[in-house]
Amino acid sequence: MKTYHAADAPLGVFGIPFFAGNRSFTRLPVALQQKLPGIGHLARRCPGARIGFRTDAREMTVRVSLKTLTPDIGMSIYACQSVSVMIGERTNAVLRGLVYPPNYDTKTFERRVRLPGRMEEVTLWLLRNEEIEDVEISFPDEAVVAPPTPYRYGPAVYYGSSITEGGCCCSVTSAYNAILCRWLDLDYYNLGFSGRALGEPEMADYINTIDMRLFVYDYDHNAPDAAHLRRTHAPFFWRIREAHPDLPILMMSRPGFDYYGDAAERRAVVEETYRQALAAGDRHVRYIDGETFYGETDRDLCTIDTTHPNDLGFYRMATVIRPVIEELLCIR
Repeated sequence: MKTYHAADAPLGVFGIPFFAGNRSFTRLPVALQQKLPGIGHLARRCPGARIGFRTDAREMTVRVSLKTLTPDIGMSIYACQSVSVMIGERTNAVLRGLVYPPNYDTKTFERRVRLPGRMEEVTLWLLRNEEIEDVEISFPDEAVVAPPTPYRYGPAVYYGSSITEGGCCCSVTSAYNAILCRWLDLDYYNLGFSGRALGEPEMADYINTIDMRLFVYDYDHNAPDAAHLRRTHAPFFWRIREAHPDLPILMMSRPGFDYYGDAAERRAVVEETYRQALAAGDRHVRYIDGETFYGETDRDLCTIDTTHPNDLGFYRMATVIRPVIEELLCIR
């Protein structure tokens, strides 16, 4: 058997900013974590991270070592602490296996996954909720292991709340940004921080250092109130725009806003930022009203708690967002 760690060539790691330089399973640098109290443990988990490669192996063993392992009141082990193994061309990939801990006491676990035995694209979608120590993948000695096919588009950067982070779908591949990644072959970074996306200027400055082709943000869920959102939303946009004059930017308001008494006021703040941008001549910005995400019928079937989407809610979100991203990126 031959074994590769996540950072070893020819494997490719996607979805973690600057992983190639620091080989660290973290989304934010330590200095920024120290400036933003309360975000530390969230910064050290990696929703949206993927390991990609191509292989003709008939089987492989995936071994995962975690630093943390904690129950989530809203999501299961399958949703929070599991690696989804997807096989095939990304836009048509199928789930081949799930690598997961047997309980909340076992931080190192593995599973053998059977593969087709012909050269295929393989993408390991890493777990959402925990800090990762290491990921090892073992193949038979005779197997060919080659670099992954590059993504066709991206990367996109998504900044926002627990919804951006993927709560509360049943699998890491069911979050709206993961669905869009698969539909459009669009690489991305998930900068969703549960309860801690507050539109800080330091966060905007960090995002500005990332090589991105699209920026999507929707942090109004986490603003303590509409006044906070009003103080931060437009400045956050202009901080990004100043550094990236031609970058496509999509701003969105929370999904299903009709559940909340102050949602209309928050939505108005987000829309006002968009109107200001248009008035200034910005032609690379779009806005989606979150009220439209769940459609006209069976809206209550789209959320688990009136805040977080379930799989149906995320699917409907992705369906609404897709044509806007296709327009912004000139995808045909």
